[in-house]
Amino acid sequence: MSLSEQDKSWVNDTCKKILEKMSGSIRRNEGKIPYSTDENGIYDDKSSDKDIMWWTNGFWEGILWLMYAQTGDSYYKDKENQLESILDKLLLGEIDSGIDSLHHDVGFMWLLSSVANYRLTGNKQSRTRGIIAANYLSSRFNIKGNYIVAWDGKERQGWSIIDTMMNIPLLYWASEETGYDRYRYIAMAHADKTLENIIRSDGSVNHIMIYNPETGETMETLGGQGYEVGSSWTRGQAWAIYGFALSYLHTSEGRYLEGAKKVANYFLAAVAEYDYIPPIDFRSPKEPLYIDTTAGAIAANGLLEIAKHVPDYEKEQYLNGAVKILKALTDKQCDFTDGIDSLLQNGSEAYHTNKHMSIIYGDYFYMEAIFRMNGLEVNMW
Repeated sequence: MSLSEQDKSWVNDTCKKILEKMSGSIRRNEGKIPYSTDENGIYDDKSSDKDIMWWTNGFWEGILWLMYAQTGDSYYKDKENQLESILDKLLLGEIDSGIDSLHHDVGFMWLLSSVANYRLTGNKQSRTRGIIAANYLSSRFNIKGNYIVAWDGKERQGWSIIDTMMNIPLLYWASEETGYDRYRYIAMAHADKTLENIIRSDGSVNHIMIYNPETGETMETLGGQGYEVGSSWTRGQAWAIYGFALSYLHTSEGRYLEGAKKVANYFLAAVAEYDYIPPIDFRSPKEPLYIDTTAGAIAANGLLEIAKHVPDYEKEQYLNGAVKILKALTDKQCDFTDGIDSLLQNGSEAYHTNKHMSIIYGDYFYMEAIFRMNGLEVNMW
């Protein structure tokens, strides 16, 4: 990665601060699967039976694997293995509503836990978990409509969301791992449907698209977690940037890279107006300003992935965009003090919650981006 010497030094210093901070945070929170922090900056715990189905429950394990990959310290591997077995209760239907509670986010849950384990250690049991999760995700594919159904409920059979672009890498992995093309075909059919209908002509992105489940025809768009219908929810933009870049990584199909660039170009032009810290929605009122740092961290990873694949004359645009976002997040939105568990502050679940909070995937994607620029070799996706 062609960083300037100054930027290399900044990345190295930031990486050291992350390792020191998260080493203490992880040890204080042994046995937990966090989602957010309380008013004192302490992580909550989603490891109980009633919370184990929460969609973000793979990101903490992903953080442990990032720490392991960066340090080689087996402590992080051992702690992740303990948490991974907790997720078995959900994957194997050992708790009430278990398997029925799984939905499109199984990629987030098992790519960053079990698949990462298998990639880094060769753990065969983790490989099996990943294949089971991939089978579940592929079972959500609507054959007539060519899309993966989001969430559950008969009334939502036509729903598809941009977030799923970040879950289909589980299917690409399963195809590469087993040699069965069917997983890849499903992932690509969903990606093509999303590229055609959810990405707008100007590079902005819908969050929720409702299709006719019998025909696949578009019926309605919903504002979802953004400001309103037709607006531009920034985390959705970020899912699209990284998700399409990853589809290109796994397929070498140029239309996915072009889709990622189209959304990225829109994102970079818009986020520059906010000093590279994205609002929750690019098309929301200017005041009050609600930001979402998680969108910035996710987008930065997508930009770094795009920079790997474009010609030299394009690389600087995407690499510099990622660096600007990450520097803004580091300087203005990160807490490196001991005793506060989370790194990245002021994430947001959705525009209309009117609430800022630390969210575990903000920390995960921030760490992944910094570690990638510092030479992280493992592909987490």
